[in-house]
This record gives sequence, C-alpha cells and structure tokens, in this order.
Amino acid sequence: MLSCLTVPDGLPEVVEALRGAFTAPGFATFKELVGGMLGAVGEHSVTGMWIAAGLAGRRHWSRAHRFFSHARWDPDTLGLLVLRLVVDLFAPAGALTVVVDDTLFHRYGKQVHGAFYQHDGSARGRDGLGRGNSFVILGLAVAVPFIQRRVLLPVLFRLNLGKGHASKVEQARRMVGVVARALPHRRIDVVADALYRGPAWRDLPRRVTFTTRLAANAALNARPAPQPPGKRGHPVWKGGKLGSLGEIAAGAAWQAVTVTTYAKTVQAQVFDLECLWWGSMHRVPLRLILARAKDSKKPYDIALITTDLTAGAAEIIARYSWRWSIEQTIRDCKALLGVGDARNRLQRAVERTVPFQMLCLTILYCWYATAHTRHGALEGYRARHPWDRNKTHVSVEDMLIAFRRQRIKVNTAGQGTRQHIPDEAATCGLAAA
Repeated sequence: MLSCLTVPDGLPEVVEALRGAFTAPGFATFKELVGGMLGAVGEHSVTGMWIAAGLAGRRHWSRAHRFFSHARWDPDTLGLLVLRLVVDLFAPAGALTVVVDDTLFHRYGKQVHGAFYQHDGSARGRDGLGRGNSFVILGLAVAVPFIQRRVLLPVLFRLNLGKGHASKVEQARRMVGVVARALPHRRIDVVADALYRGPAWRDLPRRVTFTTRLAANAALNARPAPQPPGKRGHPVWKGGKLGSLGEIAAGAAWQAVTVTTYAKTVQAQVFDLECLWWGSMHRVPLRLILARAKDSKKPYDIALITTDLTAGAAEIIARYSWRWSIEQTIRDCKALLGVGDARNRLQRAVERTVPFQMLCLTILYCWYATAHTRHGALEGYRARHPWDRNKTHVSVEDMLIAFRRQRIKVNTAGQGTRQHIPDEAATCGLAAA
C-alpha cells in the first residue's frame, strides 16, 4: 500500500491553487482524494479512492464519505478556481470557447437523489431510456501543447432533476453566466448541440456568443430594413419568411473556403445569411451558415445558427467542430477515470461527487502540462514500439500511467530503499492514441 503522503512531483503546486474552496480539514481530505482518484486502478468509488490514496487502515473511511455529504465546500467555487488555473495555463489571451452538453450516469437505487428514467444516448434498444443522474457539463475547449486536437476540460456542473425544475438549457445558460462574471474581460464563444437551443440564450452579454446546429424545420425570417425616419407606427420587427433550409440552399450563392475541422483541413462551400429565428431567439440578430463538402450531392451538409456577427464562416464552422471534444472527455471520464462509480445517495453527495471526479481530469491535464514534456513521452514510446508510426500525441491513459508511476517513484524514495528504480520512459508503455 502506498503511503498516505505519496503524491507525484508537481501535484502539490497545482492543488495548492484550489485551497480557497475548502476549510483546512476539507483541503487536506481533498488532496488525498485527488491522489486516490487519479491513482486508483480499480473501481473509483469513494472507498476505492480512499484505498488508492493509501489511507485504508490509517484513517477511518467515513472521512471520505463525509467530505462529499457534509463538508463545507461548493462545486462552483472549486470549478471557478480550476477555470482560472486552466485559463492561466492554456488560454491566457484571446477568446474562450465554452462547450455545454449533458450525460447520464446510471444509478438504480430507489433512494438515490435525482435518479429517474430519462433519455440515454448510449442506451441499447428502441426506447433509448436509462435510469440515473443526468449532469449538465460546461467546459473549456483549449489547445494543450502535448495533444494535437482541442481538448475539453470540464469546470462547472449541474444535476438535472427533470420536469418541474430548471431545464438543461436553463442550467447551461446559468453556468455560462457564472463563467462570464468570473472572467469579465474575456470574450466567450458558447457552442452546443441542437438540443440546447431556446429562449434562454436571448439575453446574452455582448461579449458572449452562442452557436448551435439549426433544426431542419426551423422557421427563419429576414432581418427587417431600418425604420425610415419620420414614419409613424410601430417599427417592423421581422422581415419576410425565408423558406425551408432546402429552399434557401437551392438559391444560395455558395463561396469556396478552406475549413479546418476535427484536425483536418478540407475545401468546402459555405453560404452566409443574416436572419432572425423568431420562435427561439425572437429579435436577436443571427447568422445562418450553410456548409457542404466540395463534392457533396446534398443541398447542404450542416446548418449552423450563431449570434456571432463578426467572425468568418470558416471560423464558426471550425469552432462548432470543437463541440465534439466534450464527447471524448465524457468517454475518458467514464472509461478511464471511473466517473460515476461512486454509490452516493444523499443530495449533497450526489451533487458533488461526479463534479469532483470530472474536475480531477482537468487537474490531471494541468499537472501533466507542468510536470512533463510531450516530446520526451513520445520519444520513449517510439523507442519501445518502432513499428507504431501513427502515434502523434499523448493520450489520457498515458497521463494516468505517468501519474501512477510517479507516485510509485516518490513512495519508494520516501521509504529510503536503495533498490534500483527503472526509468519511467523505459518501463511504462504509453497507450496507443
């Protein structure tokens, strides 16, 4: 069993930036659970994190459970501190791209707070339902130096309770407001899938934009002409109907552009049109962007709607493609970090355990960025696997392996042993990306 003081080099400095979210005893437990969460190789339940932290038999396991159910700390406060850490490391200047989405964590106990049958995108069968806790997730899509693609680092979360409570769209809008207030001098570009459209986005601040995929049956109107001076009567709020998306595409004047999406640069055709989406966004000025591949036979491949009136069409398409990064992050959290393995039932524990676990992924990225180099990791992997010429970046599994190996090194050094410790690059195979 590893010592309870075993943490990799660099992790204390990263975690220290988050001290302000906790009391002194709570911060001590937080540090231990972060190490246990990232170091665990089995089930990532609360007890599993406690055992992986090396605290089993040294301190009572109820301390870990009470950290989630009774301790004084707020996920939003912790998330905003993590947000500032991410911004300082990966996005110190320029606009920030925020992505929102939701996912279901399966839970079946009758007394689990907030668990009920609802839509499950991963469900097998025609009904598409699953029982559990659904969390709305907000994260930053950023470029990190050791991965070629954009990655999504989660920072804020909301447990959705279904009908009779705030909708997922409303929860996402409130989280965007929290981020906007926390970063008052930064431009924020919000991206979401088509299910997050709605009136909640009508009152965005001027420095915040919203981009989503347009519904195929959306009724669009032309932007009205300015009211002539001196004319009596109520001004016109919307112009004439623009027809269906197929009709708009049929009469569009397509322009050739170069678009970078999903780490690939391709030639495409786009059509850009100012419009209003009265049923959803009311009087908010919008742009409709239709895009299709250069050799596509379809009227259009994708239709986007955005409140961004200044960015080019290719930039908006590329920005929307970053939305997929949240799907990869959710997959990594569930498959590699065991997020959702905890079996809490009380309200505060349910509301705080999943956010804590997903924030550990963001902490892992921050630790790896400050403690490791991309080139050294890749060179060690290629030396051991000369036949693999396709690996170009570090994966989340690579970072977890590096974290666990560093814990073993620190633990062995702390015990004062003279046993030879093999170099990490020679013993720890990086996972194929």
